[in-house]
Amino acid sequence: MEIVDAAPRHAAEIAAIYAPHVTGSTTSFEATAPDAAEIERRMATNRPWLVAEVDGATIGYTYASPFKNREAYRHTRETTVYVAPHRQRQGVATALSHALLERLSAEGVHVAVAVIALPNPASVATAESVGYVRSGIIPEAGSKHDRWIDIGFWVRLL
Repeated sequence: MEIVDAAPRHAAEIAAIYAPHVTGSTTSFEATAPDAAEIERRMATNRPWLVAEVDGATIGYTYASPFKNREAYRHTRETTVYVAPHRQRQGVATALSHALLERLSAEGVHVAVAVIALPNPASVATAESVGYVRSGIIPEAGSKHDRWIDIGFWVRLL
């Protein structure tokens, strides 16, 4: 496995990895899965984006986005990681998370925040394995698939 900076050529594979999380689960609060063009647009506005590849195929990705749109939050980023279903539970999310946190630290980011739809034991375990600490929960913060969903905040100081 190799972790590299995401490029436009990765957009279609990223969209394919993300789509089932949008349409078939509550791990994403989006209602419509973005296509490759939208992923490419997002890649241009939120940096860094990293992908895990095996033999040139994208098997997972991670990125950071602004936590809030206020000057005081300029050193805080929300982090996201997704892995292709056939590659889950193989250490891909952990490797991507480590790489992203190293990059963010080198860029002067002070706080990384993982926002996790609950329950999600796998995402919680991954976040905690790379040093995030549970910070709080907002009950029933979202509604998807005809049910209310809590979100949890996990924080890591860099």
